[in-house]
Amino acid sequence: MIFQKGHIYHVYNQGNNRQDIFYNRENYLFFLEKMRTYLHPYADILAWCLMPNHFHWMLYINEIELRREEVRMISGGFTLSETLTAPDISETIIKDFPLKTRTLNDSIGILLRSYTRAINISQNLSGSLFRKETKAECVSCSDGVKANFFTTLEGTFIPIPNSEKEYPQVCFNYIHQNPVVAKLVTKAEDWEFSSINELQGIGNTKMINKERIKEFGLK
Repeated sequence: MIFQKGHIYHVYNQGNNRQDIFYNRENYLFFLEKMRTYLHPYADILAWCLMPNHFHWMLYINEIELRREEVRMISGGFTLSETLTAPDISETIIKDFPLKTRTLNDSIGILLRSYTRAINISQNLSGSLFRKETKAECVSCSDGVKANFFTTLEGTFIPIPNSEKEYPQVCFNYIHQNPVVAKLVTKAEDWEFSSINELQGIGNTKMINKERIKEFGLK
């Protein structure tokens, strides 16, 4: 994935062979904590939605690469070196990231691999939980915005006349409406695992940056 500072990206992935990635409520909450730990140092989260077999993030990129000593866990204030020795981080993952800097790509990779490891253990599974490549589409790049939008991960298109200005709002709405489109709920706010309730002042996940959302006129 290629990221640019100061731009918004729609990041998504789904279960390998469309398999479920969340099996119970605790799995969703566990994944949210990993989002807090591995995304917040690099990006403001504008919208998110966790579905049974895939996830969506809308991120405003603040940093692409950080020195190890700069990274702080949101909960507990641990440094990155302390994070790497946390119980849910395997020795293999630690050895894979010996460098003094960590990129956002690295951090997303650790998030997904450490979550996969935990789910495989709890569900007696093995192998890849997610598809090999996580996708990231810029929704605010003047030279890179696509004039269409995927209504599903498989690719139904909606044309957007002024994509640079309208694409962020379309993406924002799409992420929150995903559970309704999938017929999991009748109203977006009835789905617990998205940012819609926090946006409306109901949820207490404290994942999104409301000031950044307001800056881009998203609603």
